[in-house]
Amino acid sequence: MSKEKKIVPIISGATEKEQSKDVNKSIAKKEQKSNLQATENLKNFEQGVLETITMEELYDTVYPPKAAVVDKLIYNGTYLFVGAPKIGKSFLMAQLGYHVSMGLPLWNYQVSQGSVLYLALEDDYSRIQKRLSRMFGMESTPNFHFATKSKALNEGLEEQLIHFVKEHLSSHKKEIIK
Repeated sequence: MSKEKKIVPIISGATEKEQSKDVNKSIAKKEQKSNLQATENLKNFEQGVLETITMEELYDTVYPPKAAVVDKLIYNGTYLFVGAPKIGKSFLMAQLGYHVSMGLPLWNYQVSQGSVLYLALEDDYSRIQKRLSRMFGMESTPNFHFATKSKALNEGLEEQLIHFVKEHLSSHKKEIIK
């Protein structure tokens, strides 16, 4: 028996063809029109019309890559961070928020500096102060914002967030809202 390592080709079940080994090959690098369809035909969406596109249209559209907040880990977008109670979710979000607000690397990953809004709706400022000073010492930043109360989601929270973004985040490219 040979001691050579054998490589199994990467096969996609539907196509029965080997996938490209070039991880840098991307449709998005083609010089095509840029079209963000999520913002188009909003009227049809609100009327219950299912908007579809063909595979050809999909491939002809260039979608810009999402900017990294934490390089190779977290990109602009919406994330749900869930877990059992008391396992450290708030500590991790505080650490992430601090590193983004300071522009400090996180676990040896580059971080894009920006303003952060941390909604600690089950906490108070005294406890947040104690936690952050234990975690980060006394070095503070004007880019890390906290709120311990807000309006409910369907009762004005969206307007509060829009106001916050306009007032505090207009000079930054990145923001995280917890």
